[in-house]
Amino acid sequence: MSRKKNISQAGVSKIKSFRKQFPSVNILLKDLLQGNKTALGRVITLLESTKSTDREKAREIIDNCLLPNINSIRIGITGPPGVGKSTFIETFGKMLTSLGNKVAVLAIDPSSSLTKGSILGDKTRMQELVKDPNAFVRPSPSREFLGGVAENTRETIIVCEAAGYNIILIETVGVGQSEIVVHSMVDFFLVLQLVGAGDELQGIKRGIIEMADAIAINKADGDNLQKAKLAQREFTKALHLFPPKENGWIPKVVTCSAQEQKGLVEIWEMINQYITETTHEGTFTEKRQNQNTFWLLQTVNDRLKSHLQENKKLNKQLEKLLQKVQENKISPFKAADLLFQLHLKELK
Repeated sequence: MSRKKNISQAGVSKIKSFRKQFPSVNILLKDLLQGNKTALGRVITLLESTKSTDREKAREIIDNCLLPNINSIRIGITGPPGVGKSTFIETFGKMLTSLGNKVAVLAIDPSSSLTKGSILGDKTRMQELVKDPNAFVRPSPSREFLGGVAENTRETIIVCEAAGYNIILIETVGVGQSEIVVHSMVDFFLVLQLVGAGDELQGIKRGIIEMADAIAINKADGDNLQKAKLAQREFTKALHLFPPKENGWIPKVVTCSAQEQKGLVEIWEMINQYITETTHEGTFTEKRQNQNTFWLLQTVNDRLKSHLQENKKLNKQLEKLLQKVQENKISPFKAADLLFQLHLKELK
């Protein structure tokens, strides 16, 4: 029993010692801007922390990471489970680093609604890319944050760019139509599709496909090659049913095989064509500006919710109002008005 106690005390001492060694904000920021991977990982850990002190440090670092003239490309990659997102990203990422790019992969893993845990197995699935000195792979739990991304993915993109990564690949959870949030934080939105699993057109979800800048039919190899070409024609026809994009870009449908490393160069050339065209038209910068506006309003909304949850007086009133709403004694809209009025009184 005493041996276990000694081991436990040794573990606590080790943790305390590690915390004391955790660098200051200034040191972290300096190392981050020099491209230090350890510093980048620690900053992301601060971003993902629920402790207010950690979040304050993270916000201070973020403010110093908004550097002018950062030439980066943010690419969102989504698709149904089994489509081969991890294999595609690893192969695509290796190709990009071989061309002299620095690639950061933000892989979002689904969190259990029961245990709240995540497997975070993308580093295991991307073993070659993880070892690449010009690549950084960071799996993060979604924590039930809707939209296929994690709560702090937007901030993580900023710190990765500050660390010198010029291409950011965001792999979404891959659970369905709700994954449109990633569109509000990337320059190019790529949707991977799979053939041979029934009617391919059933896989077209208006919310996702409407926002896609390209559809890549993966695993187009072997016996699947002809099916992939057929699916390519079907998806191309289907895309004509959607309204044209405001920036004038016409979404393309391509085939590829991450396993055989085919079609990846063409996808990269297509993305570069998109960046060139939208930059020339001025819509590239305009899109990023609109995204910044969106995330400002989204953050204000999130902070108001957090304030409501953390304020004991408001929480107590909320419980009473919820009871009345459930008993049909008051409408949800009236209850919300009353809660908001109470909030305003507290601010005076």
